[in-house]
Amino acid sequence: MAESAGSVMLARSAMNRAATEGQRPAGRPVRGARRISAALAGLAASTRHELLTFDDPAATTGYAIPGPFLELAGACMRAAAERADEVRRIVPRHALPHIEGGLGIPGRARLVESIPFKMILVDRTVAAVPLDLELFYNGLLLIRDPVVVQALGRAHHVCWAMAEDPVAYTVPSPSPPPDGLPPQLRPVLDALLAGLTDETAAARLGMSARTYSRRVGELMAALGTTSRFRAGAEAARRGWL
Repeated sequence: MAESAGSVMLARSAMNRAATEGQRPAGRPVRGARRISAALAGLAASTRHELLTFDDPAATTGYAIPGPFLELAGACMRAAAERADEVRRIVPRHALPHIEGGLGIPGRARLVESIPFKMILVDRTVAAVPLDLELFYNGLLLIRDPVVVQALGRAHHVCWAMAEDPVAYTVPSPSPPPDGLPPQLRPVLDALLAGLTDETAAARLGMSARTYSRRVGELMAALGTTSRFRAGAEAARRGWL
């Protein structure tokens, strides 16, 4: 446990050092449900080889977090896990009923008494840590500093080596769904995930507000929803991110 605690302290020290040396911030803070959703979707879309997480599926219990946000966050995690060749989730023991309850996230998981903080680490190049270390809904820090990312990866590696396998824990990887997103709707989906206003999105895409609104309607119809938050979750589920 001393080695694990030391690795966590190393990760936190690296974040503080990166923030102070040369007046270079350790990462970019992201706040607001729309921007956080877009950041999580971006992480899912960028995943190629490895996904490492400190995760507590039970952490949101008792908090007034909108259901659509939770759905989108879960869909992004599943999409990222489906893209990665290697998935390693470290989960606190009290959350075992949640991962056994069929969250549908492929890959491997191990249990520890408690996690030091929530984290998503993609391909050892970019990480996301909640600003309060507990809930992504309250804001997150996107970290690309290589020193900090390496320290976070090392902390996860040490914790993984000391964690235990859940008894009979297996989650099969579902077959990736076909990419059925019409090409003309891809920029519209990207604009929605980025949290752009309709006016800004229409201007960037070089179309009138009426045309953009019509394309949004087409996208919603293709996804079978009328909610923009649910549209992101459904797009992630279908592998369109």
